Amino acid sequence: MKKYLLLAAVLFCLTAVVQAQTIGGSIMIGSPQGEFRTNVDRLGYGLQLHGTFWTPNEERPFTIGLNIGYMIYGEMTEHRPLSEYIPDVNVEVSRTNSLANFHFLMQVSPFNGTLKPYIDGLFGGAYIFTSTNVKSESTQESFAESTNWDDFTWSYGGGVGLLIQLAEDLGDVKNLYLDLKARYVYGSEASYLTENDVEVSNGKVYYYPRKSKTDLLTFHIGVTAYF
Repeated sequence: MKKYLLLAAVLFCLTAVVQAQTIGGSIMIGSPQGEFRTNVDRLGYGLQLHGTFWTPNEERPFTIGLNIGYMIYGEMTEHRPLSEYIPDVNVEVSRTNSLANFHFLMQVSPFNGTLKPYIDGLFGGAYIFTSTNVKSESTQESFAESTNWDDFTWSYGGGVGLLIQLAEDLGDVKNLYLDLKARYVYGSEASYLTENDVEVSNGKVYYYPRKSKTDLLTFHIGVTAYF
């Protein structure tokens, strides 16, 4: 059920972004905070995409839109025998801890010109999950995948950013900006796994989930286009 809700939310966000008047994307680095950092003491990495329904300007300095993101906060890869009956064939087993979020976005950007500082507000949720993928060592083709653990968390937060103009009048794109920003998102309590919370022993798998709030500080670098 959680997967279907996430898929519906992502499709809704993508549809809205395609029809947006500003579209942007960025590479992001995520740093868990508070209780989340106690359990996940490492940086995550991922991608973010956003769009707003109109372009902010001096007359109307705010806009609303949607934001989606995907971040990997843990991963590991092992080489194991295909099974106890076929020990002479090894496969590559990869386990990935991920967080996919979707937020309603409000942005205030009252300035025009080559430098445009702005403030973001966010409200939405995140799907946090761990999945395992099995690949052939020789062809690197995936032939089995499973979600080991998942949960949903509500989240809200804000951020600050700076748009630096790169170009203008590029066909349908009126202005193209380098987009630098930082965000802090407060996440409600969720149950999740880290790299150390899965044990494989005697053909069985044991899960030892953590539970905490899921606060996250992210840093972004990307581009934003104004149409």
